[in-house]
Amino acid sequence: MSSEEPTLTMLLLFFGLLICASAYFSSSETGMMSLNRYRLKHLARNKHAGASRASKLLESPDKLIGVILIGNNFVNFLAASIATSIAIKIFGEPSPLITAIVLTLVVLIFAEVTPKTIAALYPEKIAYPSSFLLILLLKILYPVVWIVNVVSNALVRLLGFNSESDSSHEHLTFEELRTVVHESGERLPRKRQGMLLNILDLEHVTVNDILVPRNEILGIDIEDDMDDILNLIASSQHTRMPVYRNEIDHIVGIFHLRSAGKLIRLENVNKAAILRETTEPYFIPESTPLHTQLAKFQRKKLRMAVVVDEYGAVKGIVTLEDILEEIVGEFTTDLADSNKDIHPQDDGSFLIDGSASVRDINRILSWQLDNSGAITLNGLITEKLESIPDSAVCLQLDGYYAEIVQVKDNVIRTVKMWEAKPVADK
Repeated sequence: MSSEEPTLTMLLLFFGLLICASAYFSSSETGMMSLNRYRLKHLARNKHAGASRASKLLESPDKLIGVILIGNNFVNFLAASIATSIAIKIFGEPSPLITAIVLTLVVLIFAEVTPKTIAALYPEKIAYPSSFLLILLLKILYPVVWIVNVVSNALVRLLGFNSESDSSHEHLTFEELRTVVHESGERLPRKRQGMLLNILDLEHVTVNDILVPRNEILGIDIEDDMDDILNLIASSQHTRMPVYRNEIDHIVGIFHLRSAGKLIRLENVNKAAILRETTEPYFIPESTPLHTQLAKFQRKKLRMAVVVDEYGAVKGIVTLEDILEEIVGEFTTDLADSNKDIHPQDDGSFLIDGSASVRDINRILSWQLDNSGAITLNGLITEKLESIPDSAVCLQLDGYYAEIVQVKDNVIRTVKMWEAKPVADK
């Protein structure tokens, strides 16, 4: 044997180094591709060196994959040649099949499965340090990477696929954002999760879903007796009140209770003085999405709007506070809102006001009542019955039982509801 021929020890050492290099390329590929892109961008903006390098590499994923595969295939093929030399030195003329099986097991375990599993579990710990060497290799091997990418992209186009990088898949949809919020777990407090989800829901909710209906509007009829008007102003728990003539469809202005201080200074308070303190009413269509109305309130510096239907009739009012409560939950201390519409009973049922919003019932009780049509419970039941009941009626609504307790003035005032339990097979 020639003295210049490598010894078995040298071959084994070289083979071990090649397996380590293969493990490096395998783990780098999995680590780079497993990085959380949004966390990566956040760290890169905050001048994290490893994240900045990784982000730069991922801007050209074809070049990144090219340099990794070139390096990985080179060391694997070289490792196969060295393994053959080792087998010849130990066994003389080993079977090629046995050599291939042994080499495959070694490469799979030590250069593929194990490093890729570790990289998938801890992508940042693998990707950030390895990015330094990958950038260096990309500079050294750039001509080879360029040739490989040109040929590869040509084949991709020949097969009918677009070889250009499509960044649109990186933009999350609303449903994907909801999933991200849900998956945040303990990192984001439950209350903040709810706020974020409510913000995402604003686009799917209109002012028609949250308005105060016209029959519940507390306003000033300017045609009433002056003493009655002053008593109403003095006892009102609301900050703003619509002013109308004879009926709510004829709103002439919005009166702010802070203007009451100006009226006190007057020796003779009259209706003309009240009308002078009103501001012009702001009318909006019932189909306006909440996120659009929130922006309009902000732009116009207003806090109350009158909601009208397609015929111009007043359907109700909506305030900035109502929209904010859709995001953060109820925060008002208004005494008029202290009476809850839902009253739990000892038997597990609930007494619910007929004017209660179906959306509020679903949100408070975690129920699944259909809110695609009717807004209130009264509307949902009358829509189901196709008539106004004049006596106690019990019906089933989307898996819940509803017993009408009180009907007054052609409106269902009180309903007893409970969840329908499935009957067990005997």
